[in-house]
Amino acid sequence: MAGKAGAARKKKTHDAPRPSLLPAPGSYLQRTLNAKVYDVARETSLTYARNLSKRIANKVWLKREDEQPVFSFKLRGAYNKMAHLAPEALAQGVICASAGNHAQGVALSAKKLGCRAVIVMPVTTPRVKVDAVAALGGEVVLQGESYSDAYAHALELEREQGLSFVHPFDDPDVIAGQGTVAVELLRQHPGPIDAIFVGIGGGGLISGIAAYVKALRPEVKIVGVQTRDSDAMVRSVKAGKRVQLNEVGLFCDGTAVKLPGEETFRIVRELVDDFVIVDTDAVCAAIKDVFEDTRSVLEPSGALGVAAIKQYVAKTGCKGRNFITVTSGANMNFDRLRFVAERAEVGEQREALFAVTIPEERGSFKRFCALLGNRSVTEFNYRISDAEAAHIFVGITISKPDEADKLARNFAKHGFPALNLSDNELAKQHLRHMVGGRSELARNERLYRFIFPERPGALMRFLDSLHPDWNISLFHYRNQGADYGRILVGIQVPRGDGAALRDFLETLGYPVEDETHNPVYRLFL
Repeated sequence: MAGKAGAARKKKTHDAPRPSLLPAPGSYLQRTLNAKVYDVARETSLTYARNLSKRIANKVWLKREDEQPVFSFKLRGAYNKMAHLAPEALAQGVICASAGNHAQGVALSAKKLGCRAVIVMPVTTPRVKVDAVAALGGEVVLQGESYSDAYAHALELEREQGLSFVHPFDDPDVIAGQGTVAVELLRQHPGPIDAIFVGIGGGGLISGIAAYVKALRPEVKIVGVQTRDSDAMVRSVKAGKRVQLNEVGLFCDGTAVKLPGEETFRIVRELVDDFVIVDTDAVCAAIKDVFEDTRSVLEPSGALGVAAIKQYVAKTGCKGRNFITVTSGANMNFDRLRFVAERAEVGEQREALFAVTIPEERGSFKRFCALLGNRSVTEFNYRISDAEAAHIFVGITISKPDEADKLARNFAKHGFPALNLSDNELAKQHLRHMVGGRSELARNERLYRFIFPERPGALMRFLDSLHPDWNISLFHYRNQGADYGRILVGIQVPRGDGAALRDFLETLGYPVEDETHNPVYRLFL
């Protein structure tokens, strides 16, 4: 867990001025009990995760918000906000900016209330999401390449057309609507609860849950969960002020928020007890865990809490505790399942990846395989490239987390130097899907991992920006069924063009990682 600063931070919270005209956290009890959500939302199940509970020796319950009509909790807050609008405001219509679950919640709520709903979405939004909103009666406006662009345009339309803006998280009525999850949860589980784990994007869901639970059951710990590459709320709490991220990871797109809300930050800072940071592989493993217990497939953000519970149990060694998490959504693109399945085994630490160097001589491969014993090989890549040594990429099933390092040491002991690549993103995202080797032609090559928006023209923009004297010497792309693509590119840049290369990367504006000095690149590419 990321932890808190204890009493010192509590004192700082009380010293900080509260935003004007916003309710104190305690008043959310009444707001939540009076929330209007059940005209469109339903009371969802609290499901006991039997297999997961047995495996980690703690009791885990899943609050199944993936059962909602739009497969997400977002419907609750959107409807509560809109149901509390004055009749004349509702007659004028509402507007929101969203590329995901909030958009569907606003559209369905507007259909129920009989009002106009304008939904501004980035042009990069997959067609399936655009069609889902349109099918619910929402007027879709495509604007900009990012949520920030769509949000700015929505504010313009709000002013021009006199519409009411429905914020996805930073609004007291939205927060109170999400708090109805906690009303049901405490009624469904009146017994002891050690902790409730809740994923955080902008903070609306955890704020609503924390405000209600702490008013009635203050002994229950509220634990927030974020991904390592989208941890704006955790950073903000540590800094004592809202922190904006330059970039956010897009795998858990439902919680990919660069800046927490003003009101949600205030509530989280005061009422949330602790935080857990998880990575992509852990989330993929959690999606598999929930599927094995419920036969339901969560979206990545919906599985954050499960990943956090497993990580917390592994770290603390606790047993017999009662944990609850909110499975907040199930709007998963089918094409993403391939990526999830590949990474789940690594996330569950059932597969380890290695780069192994073996002598390029007869019998060496057989000797290496003999060291594996009865373990299954999940992947094997090799191409001859050197007269003295061969570099192989191999995946091996393991049964314990520490087994990977032990295997690497055993390989080295028998004359096969090995690198454990189980945490190497270049290896997991690209190398395992590539065949080839080093080339004498690839002089002055620099290697970069980019995240491209998954839309027509993204590659051409990259190529058009490239200096005419530079050459692409390596390219790998694999569709993952997401709103973005991950591309590995080798660029031959003449010596002395370092400044021009830096300008190119900054002007392009795509998230990028320099992998030129990654040992995997040196060994295989």
